[in-house]
Amino acid sequence: MQGARVYAAPLSTRRIVVTGGAGFLGSHLYERLISRGHEVLCVDYFYTGSKANVVHLLGNPNFEILRHDVTIPLYVEADEIYNLACPASPIHYTTDPVQTTKTSVHGAINMLGLAKRLKARILQASTSEVYGNPEQHPQSEGYWGHVNPIGPRACYDEGKRCAETLFFDYHRQHQLRIKVARIFNTYGPRMHPDDGRVVSNFVVQALQGKDITIYGDGSQARSFCYVDDLIDGLILLMETPDDVTGPMNIGNEHELNVRDLAALVIELTGSKSEIKLHPLPLDDPTHRRPDITLAREQLGWEPTVDLRAGLGRTIDYFDRLLREVPHG
Repeated sequence: MQGARVYAAPLSTRRIVVTGGAGFLGSHLYERLISRGHEVLCVDYFYTGSKANVVHLLGNPNFEILRHDVTIPLYVEADEIYNLACPASPIHYTTDPVQTTKTSVHGAINMLGLAKRLKARILQASTSEVYGNPEQHPQSEGYWGHVNPIGPRACYDEGKRCAETLFFDYHRQHQLRIKVARIFNTYGPRMHPDDGRVVSNFVVQALQGKDITIYGDGSQARSFCYVDDLIDGLILLMETPDDVTGPMNIGNEHELNVRDLAALVIELTGSKSEIKLHPLPLDDPTHRRPDITLAREQLGWEPTVDLRAGLGRTIDYFDRLLREVPHG
């Protein structure tokens, strides 16, 4: 376990654009950036992002919000860009797969074009899904992946892979200052209750006393990173020297299977829910665990929030949310 993280001291206030800023990760990121004295423009089309995630900052002089679809060129001024725009859960990105691919690919082109014009540093929120259903375990950045290019998840997987290609081509061709983070499963407050991810699914079902739905036999394994740790990693990567481009895995290397996660959620909520098994979706990966050696070496980063502690905070959030707005 490492000590408290030390960020590079900002030389001056920076103007930072966060696309997808009203989403789960974006809303935590811009809060952290504002707390450090930066000016943040939150750009979101509100397809999956929520106004509830941004409303508390509307009076802050360092915060602006712009409704905009990143598949359309954007003309603003910025010193840095975090490109987080794209639905990130299967239930959302498979609802409109063509738009999902366009958001990843056209969105990357437009944000890279903006960064090129402004000579700004830009970070791409890529994903562990670029590894597909991996044949290497844990997954290191040098692994090229095992992805079905025509399956139901390909709109997201291949869209993010193409976005990475574009980032590195702009870097090589135009000397653009890029950072590419491969984000693994992340959880915490402000997750969407209907996003179809295992943590939010299990917590909401347990709090409501419903059956916990597991797809497959529950032996598929995942690693879960608390959102505060993830945001630390993104900011540290953005602040590295220009020769550090990534791709870099950002996630928690401690793995457990889905059935054990469900049992832990039931324990922490005190729920009487029972586990029910359903057929496994096509191309659902059996393992997902990052090798974070590179992040340790180049960022001095590793997760610090224990799963039980992080789940406790997440359960508290969903408990308050469900009491305010009854769900289901």
